[in-house]
Amino acid sequence: MRGLLVRVGADLSAGGGSWNGPVDSRTGEFAYVPIPEGAEVHTSMQKPYSALAPVLARFGIELPVRLRSRHMHLDPDFDHFTYGDQGERAKQLRDNLGPGDLIIFYAGLADIHATTLIYALIGLFVVARLALASDVPPEERDINAHSRRLLRPGATDLIVYGRPGVSGRLMRCLPVGEYRDRAYRVKRDVLEAWGGLSVKDGYLQRSARLPRLLNPVRFMHWLELQRPSFMQANN
Repeated sequence: MRGLLVRVGADLSAGGGSWNGPVDSRTGEFAYVPIPEGAEVHTSMQKPYSALAPVLARFGIELPVRLRSRHMHLDPDFDHFTYGDQGERAKQLRDNLGPGDLIIFYAGLADIHATTLIYALIGLFVVARLALASDVPPEERDINAHSRRLLRPGATDLIVYGRPGVSGRLMRCLPVGEYRDRAYRVKRDVLEAWGGLSVKDGYLQRSARLPRLLNPVRFMHWLELQRPSFMQANN
């Protein structure tokens, strides 16, 4: 078994929407807010940010004005257990994951009770298979942000499919990060419980290299102790 950590969700970068989705640090409940879509997609497959309004209202917040007329790059798509990527990250997924391996999603979330960010796990897939987005049949294109796109000939966008029953979005996020040594990193006790990561001192901020679990079995043991609940839904 192998495992990779993948950072997802809106963040303070320009490409991330310059905003973080909310989390209630007292309950672990959160809103999954994807990054903006930056490419043209097939007709009728747009995912408007406006659809998140009822979800965000539960946290007493509204979408920033700059996002209200835009569409989401809904990826991962927990409705369909898919995650897509392109370029170097797609290559890392292809080279490091196969059936039965893990892809663990985490995000930087804005605490509604404070002005701090909470880095937390928000979902997990046990990999069922990998496929090119261009090979997705037309009638199934709405399963992932990358198959919704109007792909150019020769595009190598990759889609990872999660195995139903053991994959999904966490109903309550699992905080794992802290700010130390001028960056967000996995907490030292959590890092030890996981058996370590391939990145220096549990570094969690955006990087060209996806963090790799050094001991996936120990990670799964830690995860079981958290008693996570998963759902097949984005929010």
